Amino acid sequence: MDDALVRAGRALRLVLLIALALLFLIPFYLLVRNGLSSERDITSPEWTFFPGELRWGNVRELFDDPSVPFARSLLNSALIAVATTLGTLLLASLAGYGLARIPYRHANKVFYGILGTLLVPAAVTFVPSFVLVSSLGWISTLRGLIVPTLFSAFACFVFRQYFLGFPRELEDAAQVDGLGYWRTYWLVVVPNARPVFAAVGTIVFLGAWNSFLWPLVIGQDQNAWTVQVALSSFTTSQVIRLHELFVAAAVSILPLLLVFLCFQRWIVAGVERSGID
Repeated sequence: MDDALVRAGRALRLVLLIALALLFLIPFYLLVRNGLSSERDITSPEWTFFPGELRWGNVRELFDDPSVPFARSLLNSALIAVATTLGTLLLASLAGYGLARIPYRHANKVFYGILGTLLVPAAVTFVPSFVLVSSLGWISTLRGLIVPTLFSAFACFVFRQYFLGFPRELEDAAQVDGLGYWRTYWLVVVPNARPVFAAVGTIVFLGAWNSFLWPLVIGQDQNAWTVQVALSSFTTSQVIRLHELFVAAAVSILPLLLVFLCFQRWIVAGVERSGID
């Protein structure tokens, strides 16, 4: 009797997991289905699981569209996301390690000051940031899109909390070998903190890739558009190109899926160790 209940419980959990997985996959199915359809098939009141003819030429049409430099936008987003991720990981991890390990009587005050910036709405600093970037001549440049977003108070907080629980024995052994704070950080701490780096890096990468308002304001030239700005250009007050929009959306999420698949193991371990919700 007990074995039957256990098997029934496992079967029920399996059914629920399959149902949740299908619900999760519905948006991806819609992207592929509509991306390979014509405008008539997308807006038709008679729904079909897949159109009778898959229009693979929609993908070529997307990249050949002269009004939207989508390939350039993908490259810009990749450069911005990678540079922002690497820069944020370096700056935030150094700040977090310094606040957690380097003796300084005002360390807590500095830390609370950093946390205080999380309470300031982004809208408050948006205009001053734009004025500063404009005065530096960084409009429609990668510098203007990357530099103002490099430091993250949230990432600094996560790294500090993680390094507070980092085994001191490893650092003590490094100091016995004559390593200073910098070499200890680089040779001992970083190699043993890969999970939290992967978790924070993934969050930063997703945020940089999906950022819209700042790239929209700073990237005023088409050559400086990111993928999110390019996506918005398919739906305007004059024209709506649904098939290109769906194809572009499907293409734009592929890098995110690759990042998750490559770093999945470290991301899960980093979330468990750092307590990221």
